[in-house]
Amino acid sequence: MKKFIYNRILLLAIAIGLIASLVIAGQRHAVEINNSQIDMAMDYYSLYDLAVQEGLDFENVLQQAKEAGITSLAIYDTTLERLTEHGKIVALSGDEIITNYYSGSLVNQLWREMVEANSIDADRIYIIGRTLQDYEETKSALILRLGEERVRTFAVGEIEVLEVKAQYGSFRKNPLGLSKTELDTAKNAGFNILARPANFSQCTPEKVRAVFEKLNDYPISEIVFDGKEVLGASECIDVTAEEMKKRNYTLGLIEHVTQLKFYPQRGYEELSEKLGYDKIARLYAVPKDEQPKLPLDTIVNRWATTDHERNIRINLLRIYEKPAEDMTLLETNLKYIRDVSTKLKANGYTLGKADVFENYYPNKILRVLVVVGVVAACVLYLSLISRRVNINENFQLRFFAVLAIISAVLILAGADGKVRIIAALLSANIFPALAIIWQLDRLRFLKVKAHVESEQENSLSTVQIIWLSVASLFITSAMSLIGAAFLSGSLSDIKYFLEFEIFRGIKLTFVLPLILVAIAFLQRFNVVDEVRKNVPAIQQFKEILEMNITVKTLLGALFVLVAFVVLIARSGHTAGMPVSGAEIKIRAMLEQLFYARPRSKEIFIGHPAFVLAMAAFLKKFPKMICFILILAATIGQSSMVETFAHMRTPIFMSFMRGIDGVIPGAMIGAILILILVFAARFRKGVRVKS
Repeated sequence: MKKFIYNRILLLAIAIGLIASLVIAGQRHAVEINNSQIDMAMDYYSLYDLAVQEGLDFENVLQQAKEAGITSLAIYDTTLERLTEHGKIVALSGDEIITNYYSGSLVNQLWREMVEANSIDADRIYIIGRTLQDYEETKSALILRLGEERVRTFAVGEIEVLEVKAQYGSFRKNPLGLSKTELDTAKNAGFNILARPANFSQCTPEKVRAVFEKLNDYPISEIVFDGKEVLGASECIDVTAEEMKKRNYTLGLIEHVTQLKFYPQRGYEELSEKLGYDKIARLYAVPKDEQPKLPLDTIVNRWATTDHERNIRINLLRIYEKPAEDMTLLETNLKYIRDVSTKLKANGYTLGKADVFENYYPNKILRVLVVVGVVAACVLYLSLISRRVNINENFQLRFFAVLAIISAVLILAGADGKVRIIAALLSANIFPALAIIWQLDRLRFLKVKAHVESEQENSLSTVQIIWLSVASLFITSAMSLIGAAFLSGSLSDIKYFLEFEIFRGIKLTFVLPLILVAIAFLQRFNVVDEVRKNVPAIQQFKEILEMNITVKTLLGALFVLVAFVVLIARSGHTAGMPVSGAEIKIRAMLEQLFYARPRSKEIFIGHPAFVLAMAAFLKKFPKMICFILILAATIGQSSMVETFAHMRTPIFMSFMRGIDGVIPGAMIGAILILILVFAARFRKGVRVKS
């Protein structure tokens, strides 16, 4: 029997790296718990339209929304269309004026005289303000957007008119800047303002400064740019960053629909870097086409989960456009706002301007120790699958020293980006494999209560088997979580918390640990012919490929393969495979039962399989069965570590998700053992009777 020795120096390096990882984890946790204030925002005109639709006073609706929990009003650039709809101005195309003249509906004599004098151009826009303030603000906005050469003023009687060189049909929805009237209304109602200005088609430093000067007297919570580019992109980004820094504004970035990184606005990465990542908050809004399909309680729970799991700090709520049963439309939306606010407060959040992360980057020495620990784990794994490497301690130490020095030099020199990513990827794959391998070696060489190596088939009771199997799961899971600490320690910094950088290799972590464990298993056990000892893994693999199998076995293998493909395809956020309605309900139930919803692949596959695998070893089942169960168990262990690759999720929540999966997974495994035992006894009893 091959005996593999665990190099103590490598184990010491791993222990030191673990300590460094835990220090970083503690610092990260402190950063995360200090980021706990959420801005509850809603569009200004959503509430305005709600008030109009319900026939209510707008100021009263604003007050009720504020009392329900809304802290900021999102105000966008106004447009000619919006100003016209809300009675601020009268904007007509020249073509419309001429048409009205010839149809006889143009009754104003001065306008008629202008048409008759050919002073009206069909391809231009003519604007009259309802009030002097509305007129002057519209005039200033048009000049800022288009330039003085495209905006002309003239008088029609005692009324001053704007003539704009633009076609009304294409220009009516173009942004004209933030409305002072809307800003004043929001401020006077006691709201902060989530400003959403759009960029200029021809941006200049003067235009950028004009946007920010308009905001000087208002309580701005965050700036979230509207459209496909940030203000100033790309020639005037420096000016935008300078103006935002001067006013200490927070930049809100919209989470991408895939829940990875951000909506791709041109210039956002450059602006974020110039502004500083400690001035960034993540924004989320439920997709417009999805919200009407979901009941209120589902949406409320989604907000609670989203804010907790994905570091969302700006909640942009959409109104419900249809009332709930036995409620008015206003009552429906106030309940929605109130329930979300109550849920967030119950989860320990406060409401107000969005909190931001401190500019956190761990000490480089700590990072070096973490990466060196990962290198030691990789060398240790190599020594546990190769007998030649395992007996050559000098080679192990020299190889470890070379890799450790190279990694340390790169990190200390500031070229650590690739090193950290590789270290994280290795942590996610190597440590779950090491945890399983240690358990395999423990089963081979430790005599559990002096009975494991006994030839007596029933030397252990069912209770003892369950106890030993569950205890083994807990121990192995704790060892796998060491890998989670290393993964987190490798990547932890503000750019990963905000998802400017993300862990790449999620799908690989579902495949590579299986390969690593399979190699180690075949180095220790012969799954084809248990009589022969120390058959090389490659030879066993060849024999497996040459085995004669039945159609039943083939169908079973195909089923397992399809299930595995589905598992891989469902991982990450970019897969096209939908989640079934039944699974959605199970997830909702688990979210209610646990602090953090455990992953299905852990609670229903990996951990029960681990318990069954340990029982199969203890009951001396064929090694092929043990092999299959061990591979299934590896899925659960690797999933626990991979959870920590989602760096936006608070580290404590990732830890609790793993713990919450182990306990019920162990219970399911124990129940399966009991079912198998009772089924075996029942079958045996039937045979005796027959």
